[in-house]
Formats: sequence, structure tokens, C-alpha cells
Amino acid sequence: MPLTINTNSAAASANYHLSRNQSALQKSLTRLSSGSRIVQPVDDAGGLAVSMKLESAITRLNGAQKNVQNATSFLEVQDGILSAAGKILNRMIELKGLSDDVMKNSSDTENYNREFKDLQQQIYDMSALKFNGVSMFAQFSSETNNDEGVFNDTALDNTVSVYVSADGSTGPTVSVNKALLLSALTIDAGTLAAGAFSTAGTGDVKSFASANATSTINLSDVSVGVFTQAIQNIATLRADNGASMSRLRFAGEEMGMQETNLIAAKGRITDVDIAAESTRLAKYNILVQASASMLAQANSSSDVALMLLR
Repeated sequence: MPLTINTNSAAASANYHLSRNQSALQKSLTRLSSGSRIVQPVDDAGGLAVSMKLESAITRLNGAQKNVQNATSFLEVQDGILSAAGKILNRMIELKGLSDDVMKNSSDTENYNREFKDLQQQIYDMSALKFNGVSMFAQFSSETNNDEGVFNDTALDNTVSVYVSADGSTGPTVSVNKALLLSALTIDAGTLAAGAFSTAGTGDVKSFASANATSTINLSDVSVGVFTQAIQNIATLRADNGASMSRLRFAGEEMGMQETNLIAAKGRITDVDIAAESTRLAKYNILVQASASMLAQANSSSDVALMLLR
């Protein structure tokens, strides 16, 4: 092999390997410090694309879970109001029984009747309550009606949809009912046994909720059977409310499981294997030191030529 000065192929080779080993060492240090296997797109272009889509799905699922939690809170508040309405109806039934006592004079009966009228207005006020600006209860028996109407178990109007997937409106939804509180308190005598309204004929409609004192009904206008029907209607509304909460709970649990699995899938693509990477770090750390040492040795090999020239 000829001895030359201008070209030191050994030093050039050592410098090439030093540069590669130094680059690999820096990449290994960056991966270990960031915890990510994909530091730059060039590391895994396809994996980076998949991880971005998974990250987006995780974010959307997280938002959907918050919507489910808010819908559950909506239903819980709604159920609390329905429960209070049931207690008011029970008090009304008690007032009816007290007013029928033969030991009470007309003044006593009127006192009971005043409370009965006030409770009707209280229930009406409760039906107008809102949850963060959203009406808690449907004001009409259907979205095309302009009156409260009579309660119908099969009515599916006045609902809001809650998205329960990462696909938004194109995915599955849960319909949450705005309870028909006013309709549940509006009773048609024609659907009850004869004499349910002591002063009403068949087909007469009366409501236990009233916007003002002038439109309230009196204790003498209704029988216990009418109260019983109203209680049954409220119970049906609470059962519907509970069914919706149950479905939302299962939907929330399912989305939580989806999110967990997606996070794990994304991690398998992007997370660095610390054990394997630390092994590579030790390897390239040694190679960098060896390359640097050999480059120094290669640079000093030209000293032989100087010895010959002396």
C-alpha cells in the first residue's frame, strides 16, 4: 500500500464512521429523553400518520365522555325536580283527605284549598327551570303542539341527542327525553273511572300545575283517583329518566374502554422501548469513543512520511 500525505483514506473512513455513530447516539439520547420512538417523521412516516389519527380519535372520545357526563348531570337534576313534584302531589293528596274531614268547617277547608292552589303554582314554576340555560322539561306534548296536552307514555318528541362515539353525529347517539312534567299533571277524566272529577263530565281536562292563581283548580274539583293517576304519570317519567341514565352510564363505560384501548394502541406505535434503546445508547456511546480514537490514530499515521523526509 503506498504511503501518501494528501489523501488519508483511513482517517476519512474513521471520520465517516464517527459521524454515523455520533448521529445514532444523538438520536438515541433524544428518544430516551422524550420517551418517543418517533422523534422525526423520517423515523416512521407510516406510524406517525396512524398515531396522529389515533390521537384525534382519543381526543374526540374524551369530549364525548364529557358530553355524556353533562347529560347525566342534566338527568340527575331533572329527576330531583320530578321527585320534588311527587312529594308535592303527595301533599296535595294529604290536603284532599284533610279537607274531606267532617269535623272541618268551611273556613278550615278553604285554608287547605289555599295551600293546594299555591302548590299548583309551585309545580308550574318548577316546570320552567333550566339547566345551564337549557329547559329541563318540555313545555308541550309534542314539538308541533302549542298546548301542554295530556300525558302519553309512548310520546317520543321533545328529545335531545347525545353523541356517544368518536364519530360525532355519524355515530350512535342516545336520546335524552325532556320530561313532560306539565302533561303528566294534566288529567283527562275520560281516561279514568266515572266520577274521577266530582264536578266534571267525561272528557273534561284539568291540570295540577297553573301559571297563576286565577287558573288553579279547587280541592273539590278532583277525587283521589285523579291524584293517583298524576302520581303514576310522574313515576313513569322518573322511570324513563332512570332508563336514560342507565344507558348513558353504559355508553360512558364503553367509551372509557375504547379510549383506554386506543391509548394503548398509540403507545405501541410511538413509545420508545427503554430497555432496547438504553442498550443501543451504550453501544453507540462506545462506538463514538472508538471512532474518535481511531480517527486520532489515522491522523497520526502520516507522521511516518515525515520520518522518511527528514
